[in-house]
Amino acid sequence: MARPSRVFAAPAYLFACLILGGSAQGIWQNMALQLAGLGIIAWAALDRADAPLALAPKLLLLIAVLAMAVVALQTIPLPASVWTRLGPRHLIADGFAELGRNLPPQPLSVTPAESLNSLLGIIPPLALVCAMVRLKAFQPQWLAIALIAGAMAGTALGAVQVASANPELSPWYLYGETNTGRAVGFFANADHMASLLVLTIPFLAAMVASGRRRSMQRDFAVMAVAAGLLLVVLIGLALNGSLAGYGLALPVLAASALIILPPRSRRRFWILALTALLVAASVTALETTSIGAGKIGEHATSAVRSRSEILSTTTRAARDFMPAGSGLGSFRSVYPLYERPEQVTSTYVIHAHNDYAELVLELGFAGIVLILLFLAWWAAAVWRVWRAAQSGPFARAAAIASAAVLVHSVVDFPLRTAAIAACLGMCLALLAAGRPEAAIEKGSLRPTRHVVI
Repeated sequence: MARPSRVFAAPAYLFACLILGGSAQGIWQNMALQLAGLGIIAWAALDRADAPLALAPKLLLLIAVLAMAVVALQTIPLPASVWTRLGPRHLIADGFAELGRNLPPQPLSVTPAESLNSLLGIIPPLALVCAMVRLKAFQPQWLAIALIAGAMAGTALGAVQVASANPELSPWYLYGETNTGRAVGFFANADHMASLLVLTIPFLAAMVASGRRRSMQRDFAVMAVAAGLLLVVLIGLALNGSLAGYGLALPVLAASALIILPPRSRRRFWILALTALLVAASVTALETTSIGAGKIGEHATSAVRSRSEILSTTTRAARDFMPAGSGLGSFRSVYPLYERPEQVTSTYVIHAHNDYAELVLELGFAGIVLILLFLAWWAAAVWRVWRAAQSGPFARAAAIASAAVLVHSVVDFPLRTAAIAACLGMCLALLAAGRPEAAIEKGSLRPTRHVVI
């Protein structure tokens, strides 16, 4: 049972992640979020739970532990007779030979320091999962409010950014490397701000659905507020100018209607079919555009801006580094080894713009297994949420929002920011909730006192 004193812990931490965790460039901000997240995880570990965890959250935490174990194993030094036989690591051995030095023990990760640094990125989403499934330190409505408030604050900042007379010199952009001239809010990447705006749409629908059957006047007020906030979200997407935002917003809007429609409505099947069609069309359209394109059909002028070329190069590298992988966080060091010399420019690639392919390169066969395990868990959780009538609108909103993040990860890297990773952690915790939202909300309330005359 969630105690009244702790129900704001998860929403407050989520809001902090949205404001401070918009880019890896914010070193001190991310450090503060990670330290706070470690505190929440320790709190969850030491807290005496009222009831054991259900199977779904146990499996989710087990997958997280397995992922951390894989990265830890990649940092253990191995004898030279072992590591030189794994993938193209003979290039490292050749370097030691040129220096006239004996081959020392080396870990599987070609960049062990980056592997440990990248592993810290799991703290914010893991902290939210622990706060929600272990501490029950939340109420669904307050999580939605925190998410919407973060999106609204980012939209307001984005409006000021695009209104600047000289975006290149504007003090309203928070990071040195950013998409100037576009409404990025608290992010550095316009696509990631667009992802946050899209994530709020199903939770606006959930707020409307959760406020039903109270009074006609209250229902009308909730719908009016939700419609106004949706309009702000759409304006934010227009100011942002992200093709990924446009492409994701359409299927998410369609899917969010399923939260509001009656369960037996005949329109649900057609909306579901429309959503699937829009998702396929959006991913296909984005794959054929260049990175940073301003309109659909704008193809890359160089290989470094072509998603298909980057994916092809990443696939070749992943094939060579199988089965052990190159190490978490090593993409930026490994990728240049596989670029074609005639296509190399002053612009460099920092991510594969496909998180699944990048994880396969970095984690090897273990990465494939982890991705499949997670997707199987997610699919089962989503199926359970939509099949159970008592799951509630917020769990269904979490299913739609998490699907948007996972689809976006096919063409970008939104989960490399603490903000979007925290949003996904919140959604996974809502999907993994061991009991219906109605029970959580009811248990969070103080008992009513009655006067007997």
